[in-house]
Amino acid sequence: MANADLAGVPGVFGTVLRRFRTASGLTQEELAFRAGVDRTFIYRIERGVRQPTITTIIGLGLALGVPASDLVQETEAEFAKPARRSAKS
Repeated sequence: MANADLAGVPGVFGTVLRRFRTASGLTQEELAFRAGVDRTFIYRIERGVRQPTITTIIGLGLALGVPASDLVQETEAEFAKPARRSAKS
């Protein structure tokens, strides 16, 4: 798979992060504080403008009370959905 095929991953991760954050009842500011990052960074991740490092993903998982692997697995599942893949074609 070429890197161009993965261009949508940051946006999908942002959507997944927002879903987990809102399900936890946290604001961007609260999540940022718990994860030790700036609120604007959370905003940029959720908008798909920035990509977190593995260290940040683990910190976000800890702050949300979920394994970081859940965030990644959910992102992968969303990205691989047939409707999404066929819309790219």
